[in-house]
Amino acid sequence: NHLLKKLGPNMKIAKNSVVVIHYAVSDGEGTLIDSSYEDKPMAIIQGTGYLIPGLDDALVDHEAGDKFEVAVPCEQAYGERHDEYVQTVPKEVLAGVEDLAVGTQLRATTDEGEQTVIVIDVQDEEITVDGNHPLAGLDLNFDVEIIEVRAATEEELEHGHVHAEGGCGHDH
Repeated sequence: NHLLKKLGPNMKIAKNSVVVIHYAVSDGEGTLIDSSYEDKPMAIIQGTGYLIPGLDDALVDHEAGDKFEVAVPCEQAYGERHDEYVQTVPKEVLAGVEDLAVGTQLRATTDEGEQTVIVIDVQDEEITVDGNHPLAGLDLNFDVEIIEVRAATEEELEHGHVHAEGGCGHDH
């Protein structure tokens, strides 16, 4: 038992904790959207805006080894859908773009700055794009498993992301 005392209590997740999680996310109907379980877990710095707010908040006070489910309403996920984000534009506006198939993601300059839009319809003369996040308007359900919790290093906090062993491998 002396080993346990040496390690101290499990660290609870708080702002600026490095958190390594496995997750599976599904929509309100239970359809799986994405999962890390078949791949490697995701490492984030809690409270830095990398995760959607509802999941970020749900991690607080959990510790390594915890498994839990969290239901995140769309307001705490990717927001409501906005019909005005769907726009039809003449094809010549996108003349420089080679592959204008449904599902193509484009970067568009809007009043709010750069934004990703997805082509949802292609006609002879016009293209319809949707600036909503693909998961906007959806309530999401997460299955989460906390793999590791540790304090972020000063460098990680400065860079705003988690580093693997030996740094992040690029210059800032």
